[in-house]
Amino acid sequence: MIPLPSVAELTQELIRFDTTNPPGNEAACVKRLEQLLRDAGVDTVLAGGKPERPNLVARLAGEGQAPPLLLQGHVDVVTTAGQAWTHPPFAGELVDRHVWGRGAIDMKGGLAMMTLAALQFLVEGRRPPGDVVIAIMADEEAGGFHGAGWLVANRPELFGGIQHALGEGGGFAWYVGGRRFYPLMVAEKRFCQTRATFHGAGGHGSRPIRGGAMAKLGRALGALERHRMPVHISGATRLMLEGLRDGLAAGEQHEQMVLLLDPAETDATLDRLDHVGGLLDPLLHNNVNATMVKGGLKINVIPTEIELDLDCRLLPGVTSEAWLTELGSVLGEFAELAVVGEGNAMPEVELGAFFDTLCDVLREADAEGTPIPCLMGASTDACHFAKLGIRTYGFLPHNFTERAPYERTMHDADERVPVSALEFGTAAIHRAIERYRG
Repeated sequence: MIPLPSVAELTQELIRFDTTNPPGNEAACVKRLEQLLRDAGVDTVLAGGKPERPNLVARLAGEGQAPPLLLQGHVDVVTTAGQAWTHPPFAGELVDRHVWGRGAIDMKGGLAMMTLAALQFLVEGRRPPGDVVIAIMADEEAGGFHGAGWLVANRPELFGGIQHALGEGGGFAWYVGGRRFYPLMVAEKRFCQTRATFHGAGGHGSRPIRGGAMAKLGRALGALERHRMPVHISGATRLMLEGLRDGLAAGEQHEQMVLLLDPAETDATLDRLDHVGGLLDPLLHNNVNATMVKGGLKINVIPTEIELDLDCRLLPGVTSEAWLTELGSVLGEFAELAVVGEGNAMPEVELGAFFDTLCDVLREADAEGTPIPCLMGASTDACHFAKLGIRTYGFLPHNFTERAPYERTMHDADERVPVSALEFGTAAIHRAIERYRG
């Protein structure tokens, strides 16, 4: 067994591969992880639709006492364009026991944690209870169509027998009322890309026109700014709020969690909360953001058609048809609405024995922390693996302090992670693998 890098060293190394998506170019980063795994004696497969965008699936043989467990994550990262960084985003510098760079949290640090948590069994001279399958993928930040989506569609046999997975989307320490919680993702919102099209009279730019396509666009943007979507309390959100409620001592914030569970009181209560209200708001509403506008060909020609693209995120159980009705009630008859892309619907929430095991692992690692189920406000590659019947739990534990919420640097400038948080999470994932029994 060759010596392994520390989790901080491997995170630094992975950050130094610029895998900004688009275009991705994940090959060199993926192949570095393949080398690490192969050198440790782990069987690996490279697979993908494009040579510059491969995916890696590795299988560490277990003792046959449990079903295989999937650890899944991605190497692509979002852009750093237009951001002012204190340290270069792809230098992977170690400064004051923090690893700096794009992907430190999302999620090259997480991949380093998962990989080394699995390989630790070989260092210890033993095998995990069941096979550990490590899927290292491209393209998650753009929907996973070249990554998890491609693997599920083209190489499903690589995931045979797998019931559960660990992935991103949960485990960052979160503070409410001075109490430390570890939200573990059990469900996700899904994307529903929607296009609103506006039509109106055209003509020469010298002629005054009222009520045209551009005016309708303006009314629509104003309506979106003024309007709050209706409250929906999904099963996952209810479990999360009940976990917060039960974990807080009697007092104002405990009562606020109780009120959030009453749809008649939800919005008013959210408005009274501090930053916690901002975090919980998208878990209680379908949300929509206008992101792209297309229309007009020449400055002196009044356009007859304008397209407005909307990034919409739907709560579990909400269909695209129901969403168009809800959105149409805000935008009115002057917008023609159509869904142009949507994510896979996730299965109903199921906690079960493995979720209980993950909670036990965290309670033992941090006696003052309280693990709770949570809904993730965005989507991950978990939605692709759900097609194979694989249930993913977001479990990348980071014991952040209350004074430094590093997760807010994801997708932003100065993304960084404490070495201590990487070490904490690696140990927790290792224990979770060790205790997995299906």
